[in-house]
Formats: sequence, structure tokens, C-alpha cells
Amino acid sequence: MNDVLVLLALLLLAATATTAALTRDPARQAVVIGIMGMALALLFTLLQAPDVALSQLGVGTAITPLLILLTLRAVHRDRSKRETGKRGEKS
Repeated sequence: MNDVLVLLALLLLAATATTAALTRDPARQAVVIGIMGMALALLFTLLQAPDVALSQLGVGTAITPLLILLTLRAVHRDRSKRETGKRGEKS
């Protein structure tokens, strides 16, 4: 029974990793990376490594996607300020 669950977790992990690699939108990639982190935490739990699973849950599922999304927000904000500044200089 445990082998079947490990195989399912590995398939989920492979599917989410492939989806993350093929997704072009960085915000969607961050969401998929979060889902991939949950799949990896599930796999670690099934392999009886709960401490590693908790670390993966915190870092891979929460912190990394959050940092990616905050970076995207900062880049968009900076880009908007530059465009607004250029428009203000022209008029």
C-alpha cells in the first residue's frame, strides 16, 4: 500500500515539475512551484521523514512562491513608475 502511495506522489511530483517548466507566466509558475512543494512534502512524509517534510512545507510551499510573487510585484511596480515618469517628462 505504501509503495502505491509513493508511486502516486512521484507521479504528482513529475506532473507538477513538468507543468512548472512549461508554464510561461511567472506568477503561475510560483503557484505551481507551491503545489510541487506540497507534493514533495507528501513524498517525504510517505518516506517517513517528517522533519524534512516540514522543512519542505515551509520553504518549498510557502516561502519560495511568496518571494517569487513579491519580486514580481516589485518589478511591475518599478516598471509602472518608470513608464509614468517617462510620460511626465514628455508632457
